[in-house]
Amino acid sequence: MAIERTLCIMKPDCVRKNLQGEVLSRLQKAGFKVLGLKQIRLTKEEAGAFYGVHKGRPFYDGLVEFMTSGSCVPVALEKENAISDYRTLIGATDPKDAADGTIRKLFADNKGENIVHGSDSVENGKHEVNFFFAESELI
Repeated sequence: MAIERTLCIMKPDCVRKNLQGEVLSRLQKAGFKVLGLKQIRLTKEEAGAFYGVHKGRPFYDGLVEFMTSGSCVPVALEKENAISDYRTLIGATDPKDAADGTIRKLFADNKGENIVHGSDSVENGKHEVNFFFAESELI
């Protein structure tokens, strides 16, 4: 297996609930190496650019609004099989469909406010990490 990079974004609901430490602890216990981490407040332009692939879908405007409603914490992660392992750890997008013990099952309120973002492919993992972090910021 190859070492992969993935992006976690602890979304505004995660920050409002003060769950950043809990999520980070679960990531590290699952063997993820934290390459970079910062707390930011996305502008509508930044959120729109990041989620641009969803532009035109019914949920796009609400997603951009939600992601700009408070601060969030992007985290660049690395490990073998990072994409698949991370998506298993966080669970399904809708917490009611997520497996027991997953981050979303435990902490998310609904499909729209689901605590964390996760890259869905190796290519998107690289692209998304680069969206938030310059290579010089990654340790």
